[in-house]
Amino acid sequence: MGDNRQRNIALLVAGTFFMENLDGTILTTAAPSIGRSLGVPSVAVGITITAYLLTLAVLIPLSGWITRRLGSRRVFLAAIAIFTLASVLCALSTSLPELTIMRVLQGVGGAMMVPVGRLAVLRVTDRTDLIRAIALLTWPALVAPIVAPLAGGIITTYFTWHWIFLINVPLGIVAFVTALLIIPAEERESPPRLDWLGLALTCTGLGSLVYLGSLLAERDPGVLATIGWAVVGFGLVGLAITHQLRARHPLLDLRALRIETFRLSHAGGSLFRLTVNAVPFLLPLLFQDVFGYSPLLSGALVLFVFVGNLAIKPATTFLLRRFGFQPVIVAASAAAALSMALMALLSRSTPLWLVIVLLTASGVARSTGFTAYNTIAFADVERFEMTDANTLASTLQQLAAGFGVAVGAVALRLGEGFASGSSGSSGSGAFGFAFAVLAVLTAFATVEALLLSRTAGENIRPGRG
Repeated sequence: MGDNRQRNIALLVAGTFFMENLDGTILTTAAPSIGRSLGVPSVAVGITITAYLLTLAVLIPLSGWITRRLGSRRVFLAAIAIFTLASVLCALSTSLPELTIMRVLQGVGGAMMVPVGRLAVLRVTDRTDLIRAIALLTWPALVAPIVAPLAGGIITTYFTWHWIFLINVPLGIVAFVTALLIIPAEERESPPRLDWLGLALTCTGLGSLVYLGSLLAERDPGVLATIGWAVVGFGLVGLAITHQLRARHPLLDLRALRIETFRLSHAGGSLFRLTVNAVPFLLPLLFQDVFGYSPLLSGALVLFVFVGNLAIKPATTFLLRRFGFQPVIVAASAAAALSMALMALLSRSTPLWLVIVLLTASGVARSTGFTAYNTIAFADVERFEMTDANTLASTLQQLAAGFGVAVGAVALRLGEGFASGSSGSSGSGAFGFAFAVLAVLTAFATVEALLLSRTAGENIRPGRG
């Protein structure tokens, strides 16, 4: 019965993660339709995407303190309710400012759903079951960015953009009722007084960096604005880190980074997450803008990354238990780097079957790496440290995912300058350069994984062989 409850809670939280992740990226495809409906240029709709990601990054650090004060069950239920209600209000919006405000409210719910939901799973899961539980929680981050372009295109083509938000309503109601029934109640803690200075420095710093990321993703961000936001963002984050290390009860407890396995998951792991999240952004642009494929064919091809995710998913737990974390992370990150290097060689004449094989293999590496990094993060974290470590992990992972698109966009823009000075197709050359940059960054993650001790994560790896 206990195992069933653990699995059911993990599946419930995975479902809410999927809603949150999908809403972070699905609007990109629907931007032209929303722009026409609200009477604004489609590029202006980007502010709603930025507002959502900004709210997630700013409020996730606060989630740990709120969870201690109110309990994970109460906060998780409130988060689902806020997210669902905000989805309705987004669909009812009649102007861009109104939609943006409702997206901020939706981000408030999303910021609490992600870390608090995972914490609810970690608190009912024994170390020996951690690999299986994290494997269930990993798939939303893998699937949502890949499914989003095709889902957004289908919804806006055959329905209206409002349904992008309205589909969250029945899902939210089911999630709320299910959580009410299966998430166990827990005693409220008495956390120390809220670290207001840490909150101000962390939130403004992270918010500035996320905005910098969205700025870099634009075609002409402006040199002064980019430098200004970079100085402000990194400066505030530097002050926040200094404060967190000195404060008696910091908002973000950085001590978990002293743990080898946790540090690996959020150093090399952040590089892996960043580059892997950039790939679904670049591929549709390459297929449509350079190869001339239709949006439907482009979306269908990207879905083969998802096929690779699904194909390897049943085997990830076995692989981790049989070979251990270090060999699996090395193999997954190296395979991901190789797949990105091969994407740099794609051209209009590449046979579709070969593209499909490459994208499927990329999905296999992506899924294996995500699961391994996410699982080993908590291998050596004690239960009494779990809330703080989980909040820090959620914050760092959100930043890595948010900067994936920005890094892909910057690499592409640098590639355009590189390609314009060389012979051949400037379009395919720019994308080749961008994918090569991602491959090199992913290779750095492989190097760090090679330095990890081979016995890392042994305490959550029973039944191997």
